[in-house]
Amino acid sequence: MATLDPKTIVAWDFDGVLNRNIVDGRFVWADRFEIDIGFSLDDFTTQIFRNGFDDVITGKVDLRDRIEDWAQQVGYTGGADTVLTYWFENDALPDTEVEAVMDILHGQNIRQIIVTNNEARGASYIENEMGYSARVEHLFASGRMGVRKPDPAFFRHVTDTLGVEPERMLLIDDCPKNVPAAIECGWRAFHFVDSTRKDLRGVLGIEPSKQLDQD
Repeated sequence: MATLDPKTIVAWDFDGVLNRNIVDGRFVWADRFEIDIGFSLDDFTTQIFRNGFDDVITGKVDLRDRIEDWAQQVGYTGGADTVLTYWFENDALPDTEVEAVMDILHGQNIRQIIVTNNEARGASYIENEMGYSARVEHLFASGRMGVRKPDPAFFRHVTDTLGVEPERMLLIDDCPKNVPAAIECGWRAFHFVDSTRKDLRGVLGIEPSKQLDQD
C-alpha cells in the first residue's frame, strides 16, 4: 500500500464530498421548504438562482439581499435571516465516513483545506456553526475569492496563498468539471462520487489504493 506523501495538501470540496447534502442531483435541504416556509419552492429557486447567480457565488451579490428580494415579491414576512438559517441548518449533513478519513489524516499530520464554491455567508456557517474551522487550516470559498471552480484562477489563488507548488495539491471533488481543471493546473485530483467512494481511503494511502483519476 502506497502511503500519502507527507508534503501533500488534501483539498476537500464541500457540497457532495464533506457534506452529503445532494441526493440524485437535488439538494435535500429544500425537500420540506413548502411545508415549513409555506411558499412555492419553484418561485423561490427561480428568484434565487435566476440569471446572474454566479454573482452570488463569487461574492458580487449578497445572498441575503437576493432572499430579501424574493420575500418582498411573494409577501413572506419571516425575514431573510429566517430563510437563510433554515437553508443552512437543513443543508448541514456532514458525511461521517469522510470525516473519519479527515481524522485519520489529521493524526498523520497531513495538511487539509476546504475549496468550495460557496458564497461568504455559507462559508462562515461551514467554518463556525459546522465547526470545520477546527478541522482544516484554511477554507477557500469562491464568495470570498471572487472566482469559482473550475476557473484556473481559483486553483492558482489557493497555491499562491499557501505558497506551495501545484503538484503538492490533491483535490477531492464530486464535480466532473473541477477534476480536469485542477489537473490542468498541475494538481492531482480524485473524482469522488458514489461509484468511487470505496476508493477514497486507498487514494489517501489508508487502504490499498487505485490510481488517481487523471482523465
